[in-house]
Amino acid sequence: MDAAMVFKRLLGSLGVGGPTVDTVLDPGSALPGGSLAGEVRLRGGDADFDVEHITLELVARVEAEHDGGESEGLVAFDRFTVGGGFRLAAGEERGLRFAVTLPWETPVTELYGQPLGVVLGVRTELAVAGAKDKGDLDQLTVGPLPVQEEILDALGRLGFGFRSADLEYGRIGGTGQRLPFFQEIELTPAPQYAHQVNEIELTFLASPDGLEVVLEADRRGGLFTQGHDALTRFTVGHHDARDWGAEVDGRLRQLVERRAAHGGHGFGHDGHQDHHGHGHGSGPGIGTAVAAGAAGLAVGVVGGMVAAEIVDEVGDFFEGEEDEG
Repeated sequence: MDAAMVFKRLLGSLGVGGPTVDTVLDPGSALPGGSLAGEVRLRGGDADFDVEHITLELVARVEAEHDGGESEGLVAFDRFTVGGGFRLAAGEERGLRFAVTLPWETPVTELYGQPLGVVLGVRTELAVAGAKDKGDLDQLTVGPLPVQEEILDALGRLGFGFRSADLEYGRIGGTGQRLPFFQEIELTPAPQYAHQVNEIELTFLASPDGLEVVLEADRRGGLFTQGHDALTRFTVGHHDARDWGAEVDGRLRQLVERRAAHGGHGFGHDGHQDHHGHGHGSGPGIGTAVAAGAAGLAVGVVGGMVAAEIVDEVGDFFEGEEDEG
């Protein structure tokens, strides 16, 4: 190999004159535990290159609480090798179809077509000639499983509204949680609970066998009593047919009416019983119109999220990644 070719290879491995990658996800939202499909599109560089591997990495913007307060960062929560072991000729265009299975605990990013403010991405890593390029980053949209949607819809019919959703770094003790973070959906209380509860926090932990539902009530303090959190959980099957309104209302009623003497968690996040008290300030705002016929919490979604804020958050996520790359 002559010196010019060596130099070209070196430049290519540094991203100058090297192959480029563009991942295109199939339209529509994926589901937790479901298939994510698309195509990785490669364009050859100024010389022939050996593609060692093409890897997709799922990333999420996650909040972490610590002694200094709260911070945000990217967490990678799964990786899939979808190709490699071939030579990409100079200027060659090649498309590789892929289909991978999302983790069951993949967070939900939208409800009834309305974004919840949770940001997920698919990052494509291209390993060529001994160098790795983070390459492309695409937004990942995930809708709820049928049973998740049924429970959220029941909460909406009971009068609960959507306040915000975020991803919290840590684990909920006593559960089957597998990912290093969990999704919290914060709800404004229904009128019948407003005098007892500041907000309800809901977490779904899905698995092949069903769904763990974790409910936490941020209880109001009285004149002579201090407010505190109370926590409960229950497990349902993916195809359970229940009166979800009665089920959820009964669980919440037991939760908020539990006496302070019996209000200890029994389990908590990372084993700490006082993990909460977040104070996330995503209050109601003017949202976008709801698609005709959307029911339940969709009304709360529109009341609680400002579309422009979501767009900015998504933009910051991807702009930050491009700067890092």
